[in-house]
Amino acid sequence: MNAADVAVAFEAGLNYFFFYNLEPENFLDGLKLLLTTKREQVLVATGTQERGVPKVRHEFESVRDRLKIDEVDVFFAEYVSPDDDMSQVQAMLDELQEWKSKKLIRYVGVTTHNRAIALDIIERGVCDILMHRYNMAHRKAEEDVLASAQRAGILVVAFTCTRWGTLLIGHPNWQYKPPFAADCYRYVLRHPAVNIALTAPGSKQQLEENLSVLHSPPLSSQETAHWQEYGDLIYGNGQDAFETQWI
Repeated sequence: MNAADVAVAFEAGLNYFFFYNLEPENFLDGLKLLLTTKREQVLVATGTQERGVPKVRHEFESVRDRLKIDEVDVFFAEYVSPDDDMSQVQAMLDELQEWKSKKLIRYVGVTTHNRAIALDIIERGVCDILMHRYNMAHRKAEEDVLASAQRAGILVVAFTCTRWGTLLIGHPNWQYKPPFAADCYRYVLRHPAVNIALTAPGSKQQLEENLSVLHSPPLSSQETAHWQEYGDLIYGNGQDAFETQWI
């Protein structure tokens, strides 16, 4: 994508911009430029998979330096998994809470694919924002994670809304057209616990198609049932266990 596409997204109504690391140069150049005039209207969200506090601090300072900002709106402990040393994760979250008290960040976030970990995070109230896998195929989060987050007042960012693009391909036992990316985002956003659905267009055309969601009506109950039936076919048809092992 071009740096200018960030401004296109902002003018269309998006104000939450997330990046995993500092590799997407065009995106970061566009975001930095936008922040020079629209800082108070933009939420900058990022994080790190590092767990040791010194490395986490280094990642954080690198972000502030790259974008020339003092405060990062959301900083995530990314991809918390069963393989993590939870004492390290907690130490990291304690550090983020301290940053929040010092107004270096506005919100503490956690990302995880694991529902049990998500529930524990919610119950302990150690974050403000939870980023969690949710889409037409991966719906079991509705039963516990999304409901619990909503009760706790923890905001939810849904990711993998297109299931790594596999929802757009179709299925041999599906007689209808597969969904467009916009259908996937509409499905995710229909849930009252979901505040944000991440989108990662790879071109200006994809960006414009995805932005159409902002002007689309909510899914009807018939559309919801239609896509859930499709999601049931797609679920578990991935190429590796990562797609289903925690769902």
